[in-house]
Amino acid sequence: MAEQPLTGKIALVAGATRGAGRQIAVQLGAAGATVYATGRSTRGQRSEMNRPETIEETADLVTAAGGTGIAVAVDHLVPSRVADLVQRIDDEQGRLDVLVNDVWGGDPLATWNKPVWEQSLDNGFRLLRLAVDTHITTAHFAMPLLIRNPGGLVVEMGDGTTAYNEANYRLSVFYDLAKTAVNRLAFAWAQELAPHGGTSVALTPGWLRSEMMLDHFGVTEDNWLDGAAREPHFAISESPAYVGRAVAALAADPGRARWNGKSTSSGELARVYGFTDLDGSRPDAWRYLVEVQDPGKPADVTGYR
Repeated sequence: MAEQPLTGKIALVAGATRGAGRQIAVQLGAAGATVYATGRSTRGQRSEMNRPETIEETADLVTAAGGTGIAVAVDHLVPSRVADLVQRIDDEQGRLDVLVNDVWGGDPLATWNKPVWEQSLDNGFRLLRLAVDTHITTAHFAMPLLIRNPGGLVVEMGDGTTAYNEANYRLSVFYDLAKTAVNRLAFAWAQELAPHGGTSVALTPGWLRSEMMLDHFGVTEDNWLDGAAREPHFAISESPAYVGRAVAALAADPGRARWNGKSTSSGELARVYGFTDLDGSRPDAWRYLVEVQDPGKPADVTGYR
């Protein structure tokens, strides 16, 4: 069996139904952790995302990977549900070592490349509530358990590093605010956790091959590179397992406090910790985006994965 440095550690991945959240849960499990996987999509009821993935499937994958997966249906916009979740973790485990805030759920609400006056305020504010309020609510209830023991880790999952988002407008005022806010939350948590020996990090994957992205390109994880025929820059994309391994590496690093308050990416952490994507490569999508895609150069991932 592979080394499991997180044996005995307890993790909560809020928003673990699919995409990055699912594989973060799985990779924490592969490292030996017990993982509470939360979300709104269950085998009995779909969320407004209307996708087939469920939290029960995620928990099964965690267990199959070598950890212990526990699925809990939670709407993280409802404070009482989050309070009940954390109380359950306390009752069952008596500790929390890793909190990953990955709740998103905004895709059905997002409007791209439209000015604010052409967007629905109801949808936009709902998106912000799902993307930001859920993270604050979860931190409010979970952090008292996390700081009970020194060394706790909080990971705020977003899209784009702080440096990139500060320099670029992200497609829509609501999406831009959501992704900028998540990175800032990680910085805020860093100030509040530091006196308790905790660490907070803002982490972004690159071009993520989520279930929805694979569907969009009409490919699977087995033949994903075929999507580059439609969009050549898709060749820099990465599987969700890549950022999952990034979180697991942070959680297993006794010196992770050096990352406190910082914004980083799966590609950057891969260079530091030495993990790879499923195909053995180390894609660095954000460096590629800045140096190749944004300047309008022809797609060429040589030296970037």
